[in-house]
Amino acid sequence: MLDNLPRGTICIEDIEMGMSRHLRKVVTDDDIEMFAQVSTDRNPVHLDDDYARDTIFEGRIAHGMLTAGLISAVIGEQLPGHGTVYMGQSLKFLAPVRPGDLVYAEVKVIDIDFAKRRVKLDCHCSVEGKKVLVGEAMVLAPSRKFD
Repeated sequence: MLDNLPRGTICIEDIEMGMSRHLRKVVTDDDIEMFAQVSTDRNPVHLDDDYARDTIFEGRIAHGMLTAGLISAVIGEQLPGHGTVYMGQSLKFLAPVRPGDLVYAEVKVIDIDFAKRRVKLDCHCSVEGKKVLVGEAMVLAPSRKFD
């Protein structure tokens, strides 16, 4: 039995259809700059106000993968939580996220394969109730049966 699982980790044995978890985060200029540093994606639409003003977005936007990272945070920290292994993720970006936006990221269980410990999650992010990202994730959930 895994007694060392972090609080909040949900093992495959306890996952149920429809279960969901979420987080809220304000995307800051520092977040965008740090993501650019880590990813090496220094596209000026993310970093340069003057450049971005003349694009279809009419201003700076966060990296799409920074927004997608919030989905990863919900999966890795809450559902299923620590010990989860990402197997795949589909993403569709519907609208930009701007510096200062409060992003709501949510995942919801839509399929479970208990024998293989696989969980399919519906994923979305929204800003002010408008979806900015949708997709699905397939993860390998932790189990109490493995040390």
